[in-house]
Amino acid sequence: MRGEVIHSLDGIVEMLLHQGFRPRVAVAPCADAFVLQGALHAWEKGLAEPVFIGDMHRAARVAQSLEVDIEGVDCLHEPDPSAAVARAVALYREGRVSMLMKGLVSTAVVLRAVLNKETGVPPCQGILSHVTVFAAPNESRLMLLTDAGVNIRPNLQRKADILRNALQVARVLGLDSPRVAMLAATEKVNYPAMPATLDADVISKMAEQGQFGDCRVLGPLALDLALSPEAAATKGVEHPVAGRADILCAPDIESGNILYKALGTLLQTPLASVVVGSRVPVVVPSRSDSGLSKFYSIALASLLALSMSEDQE
Repeated sequence: MRGEVIHSLDGIVEMLLHQGFRPRVAVAPCADAFVLQGALHAWEKGLAEPVFIGDMHRAARVAQSLEVDIEGVDCLHEPDPSAAVARAVALYREGRVSMLMKGLVSTAVVLRAVLNKETGVPPCQGILSHVTVFAAPNESRLMLLTDAGVNIRPNLQRKADILRNALQVARVLGLDSPRVAMLAATEKVNYPAMPATLDADVISKMAEQGQFGDCRVLGPLALDLALSPEAAATKGVEHPVAGRADILCAPDIESGNILYKALGTLLQTPLASVVVGSRVPVVVPSRSDSGLSKFYSIALASLLALSMSEDQE
């Protein structure tokens, strides 16, 4: 698997099928239509084997209304949503599943369970952050967006950790030297009016000093200059990242989430999203995500689980 560049979300699926890797994923709580459909689709395609945890009486009724069959799937009855999530984490600790998928419960409940010092996933590699992978418009390559779902108003150190998490995902996708845009409203430092511009400038200098390994970082950078070679040329911005960014780092959760929802809702772009930073990949689908996005999110989490299993060998 190592060294191969994956150019599309379907390429992730093809890689997993070629490797024959089919991890078990604990889905909690599972008694909801969009959760059941996403997990069962991945099961039918051979990407993952679900373990459903939740109110199984309700789950059976939901499955019947969808005309889908959950017979043959491991099912654990746990009506309380928080207890279902805790049980999912326990299954990971016991080595019975390789990844988690959030059901009809807030993301905060899942992350608290993962981070619990006594019953969570020890040890956490750093901070948890949300990473989205999607196809670059009109190009045969993948791009990443972070953080659209976990860190609300990250400080400088947390932004550096968010970048490190995204770089790990990019390298699993085969991007050995990712190009990173630290997004802002302008390409010039404007402090104190725009604190994000100063953070972006500092992180780009940290990258020049080799603090993030092999990558190229430019910031602050407006979105158009990160994506459009023409816009970058018009403004006279000459840099390997300008117009060709692989990773878009948002300055806060609000801008990241708006960009995430614009991609998925306005442009109907399929998105693969996971929470990373611990030993267990966590799929955290939104109810507004398409069925295809949920499927690709499971595929991305499976790819990360495969990479982690190879690192442990």
